[in-house]
Amino acid sequence: MKINLGSKNITKVAGLRDAVAMYPNLFPNAEVIGVEVQIEEFGHPKNLEETVQGAIERAKQAFTGGCTYSVGLEGGLIEVPHTKSGYMEVGACAIYDGKDVALGLSPAFEWPTGVTEAILRGEGDASVAFKKLGYTEHEKIGAVEGGIIGYLTDAKMPREDFSKYSIMMAIIQIEKAALYRR
Repeated sequence: MKINLGSKNITKVAGLRDAVAMYPNLFPNAEVIGVEVQIEEFGHPKNLEETVQGAIERAKQAFTGGCTYSVGLEGGLIEVPHTKSGYMEVGACAIYDGKDVALGLSPAFEWPTGVTEAILRGEGDASVAFKKLGYTEHEKIGAVEGGIIGYLTDAKMPREDFSKYSIMMAIIQIEKAALYRR
């Protein structure tokens, strides 16, 4: 079974491989392939609508080459009351079968306040903000093993797991499809 991912980011690919490996009956002999997709650059998503739409767009564009499923993963901000910045970062997963989309979300966490402020000002994504604020030397820390969440949690939750949890939440709708029929 071929499963395309709308990204070549190694942390996202690893998260998808880890997730589908947990469901050998649902995804027998799964081959995960990261593919480049062309997503409109609107900057880091700043609300749940943009985040989910980005995941869906990635999944739909990745549905090529005879795959059974395609997956889109997108991280973005959501407004959360009582947080220091007013926002938290969440990951959205969309799994597409050529007809239907299954959605899942990851756990959420709060960026350092300066990172959120930079994202909201449109100064780039979290990797850009982390470098600009002097937290890293990496150009794309989100693509480095563990990603930014790995850095923030001292590797207790690497980005691979952060992605995996949103994928698992979307898989519920595939594994328990009878519960979601309209």
